[in-house]
Amino acid sequence: MQKNLVIVESPAKAKTIEKFLGSDYKVLPSYGHIRDLKNKGLSIDINNDFKPEYVISPDKVEVVKQLRKATKAVETVWLASDEDREGEAIAWHLYIVLGLQESNSRRIVFHEITKNAILNAIEHPRHIDLRLVNAQQARRVLDRIVGFELSPILWKKIMPSLSAGRVQSVAVRLIVEREREINNFITESFFRIRALFYLPNNKIIVQSELNKHFKTEEGAKAFLETLKDAIFTIDDINIRSSKKSPTPPFITSTLQQEAANKAGFSISQTMSIAQKLYDSGLITYMRTDSLNLSSLALNDVQKEIIDKFGDRYVKIRQYQTKIKGAQEAHEAIRPTYISNRMVAGTVQEQRLYQLIWERTIASQMADAELEKTMVTIGISNNAIDKFHLQGEVVKFDGFFRAHTESIDSKNAEAVLPPMQLNEILNLTEATASEHLTRQPLRYTEASLVRKLEKLGIGRPSTYAPIISTIQQRGYVIKGAKEGKQKLFTTLTLKNKIVSKQTKTEIVGADKNKLIPSDSGIIVNDFLIEHFPIVLEYNFTADLEKEFDKIAEGQIGWIELLHKFYNLFHPIVEKVSFTQIGCKVGERILGTDKNGKLISVKIGRFGSFVQIGSAEDEEKPQFASLVQGQSIESITLEEALALFDLPRTVGIVANKPVIVTIGRFGPYMKFDNAFISIPKEYDPYHITIEEAEKLIKEKKERDANKIIKFFSENNDLKVLNGRFGAYIAYKKNNYKIPRGIVPEIISYDDAMEIIEKNPKRKRGNIFLSRGKKS
Repeated sequence: MQKNLVIVESPAKAKTIEKFLGSDYKVLPSYGHIRDLKNKGLSIDINNDFKPEYVISPDKVEVVKQLRKATKAVETVWLASDEDREGEAIAWHLYIVLGLQESNSRRIVFHEITKNAILNAIEHPRHIDLRLVNAQQARRVLDRIVGFELSPILWKKIMPSLSAGRVQSVAVRLIVEREREINNFITESFFRIRALFYLPNNKIIVQSELNKHFKTEEGAKAFLETLKDAIFTIDDINIRSSKKSPTPPFITSTLQQEAANKAGFSISQTMSIAQKLYDSGLITYMRTDSLNLSSLALNDVQKEIIDKFGDRYVKIRQYQTKIKGAQEAHEAIRPTYISNRMVAGTVQEQRLYQLIWERTIASQMADAELEKTMVTIGISNNAIDKFHLQGEVVKFDGFFRAHTESIDSKNAEAVLPPMQLNEILNLTEATASEHLTRQPLRYTEASLVRKLEKLGIGRPSTYAPIISTIQQRGYVIKGAKEGKQKLFTTLTLKNKIVSKQTKTEIVGADKNKLIPSDSGIIVNDFLIEHFPIVLEYNFTADLEKEFDKIAEGQIGWIELLHKFYNLFHPIVEKVSFTQIGCKVGERILGTDKNGKLISVKIGRFGSFVQIGSAEDEEKPQFASLVQGQSIESITLEEALALFDLPRTVGIVANKPVIVTIGRFGPYMKFDNAFISIPKEYDPYHITIEEAEKLIKEKKERDANKIIKFFSENNDLKVLNGRFGAYIAYKKNNYKIPRGIVPEIISYDDAMEIIEKNPKRKRGNIFLSRGKKS
């Protein structure tokens, strides 16, 4: 009989740890938190010092039953949940729910899943740290109060089904403010001057750039004209040495940012992959804000650098975090075994591990030594303006060697040819190219995390939930913005003649950026007006510091909740009884030709334009906004155009072709079929010839899609999909087993496949193809 039960959070972690322990140990997962506040109601006794009312989560009832049974069969229970505040709270809930005592339970923590770390943890158990538990409880209770009290006000004042969160609302505010900065930004054109020069031998060409820009085409052209008869001389050659130091090892936020920039991972994807690497014993704990590396890890890193690169490449460093409240006793994210340059796993796991390994090794390597050269070229008839060209040569690669990206190509491009002072250069060509001033950049998931961290908002365990929650609630969309066409001018001076060329480019386009929805903007504006304290950056950051103080035992969690509630609740009561004159979020655009009011507002089913009002004799007309349109930016003309549809374009095969617009954009209705209208066509002016072409293309696609009909049942078809053939039956899709040829499936075979496979909604059938067994 096993004497010990170790409880961890995940099955993967349980499987890894079980390999390190003997037959006396059984390892079971709790699958995260086993209990939480009730879903319904506040579930907090405000009048009894904010006592939480915890219940076992419905999906954990069976888990708890199994853990209770296992607990009774052993002598000692080892609570081995993660070492952060959430992990400490999980351990505490397990302790309470399983009826454990100090005599028969131990709390153990580790930041890496290796045999030495696990055995060391068992040799040095501790008690549950109630300071960490209370810091987690304070956050959970405070956030429930904010959500519970704010959400009904949003339902009443704006529309049903809205909700507000303390930190999430601040994140939405950042995104809304950035979008408004972009909308209010006025772009300006300017001209950048570049010149190509031959060196005296007339064999080598170097490219340079003028040290100023011109605001107008006329100014740029006038400058090019002055270059026709000028003499160009090397006035100065400045060579200086510099060093570049490596960046510290990863913490949670920097890992999320680097994985987004280098691998294109979302924040939640990065944390999911990192969790798998940690559970498999390949990296240390991935929710950390400490830059520390243990002395053992530093020794291993030093040995690895010497073995791979040599003694000169080592420079051991201990980094200090600048984040307040960081837990320095923890470690940065690193490989558990530095000697493992690569690991087995999915492509994504291998890529993230590679980033972690490289960053860890590089952080303890010598500085890269660079030599930068700046050459200044004077213009004989212009004493003020100068052309500049610069190069950079890596004299010693240092920590660059740890990274897979080769620096050879960079060196080749950066090396300048030999040049001498007072040498005369021959101008071969000069161009003045038009550019636009850059508008502020929209946030990506990674850059939003960086901003939250800079403001002191959130902690390693909360960044990913914040990002996912604001998108799940529909307040923020990770999507694209279409750009606009703009004509750019380029002036070229060659052979003493200035010529002009123009070309059209798309400007302002964006993809995979965080964009506020109309509901996000409206809720943000309402909260800022009526609950400024909730969305105040410093207030939110100060609360994080208060949670840190609770974790350090400096203040009590009940004390913090009383202080917050006495400030927050009176505002809630005041706003609840405040009469708001007009509908929140409504924007008046003007009037139509009949003098009827045109407004845009948000409703239960999204944003819409309204012509007229309820007080008019005629019933108001409504039209939904289409994708890409916003309450904030839609113009009167764009709003009125929404009412031009649906319209009949003409007749094809004696049947009408009707163009209309839906939630996802414009489309045509023809003979009971719905045909999307591509972006290159204007739905308001599409011709019958263009419509007929789209109808023909749709019929061809449909013909190729159908592999087989069945006379026995019209609802049954074998179709060709994006990922291969499948069976469609009564609005459900069924995967065809391997080895079966779709073209020769019989009716009985098809029905047998349907009976043996569970029903799947359309769009989900091929998810399993992406998983590796």
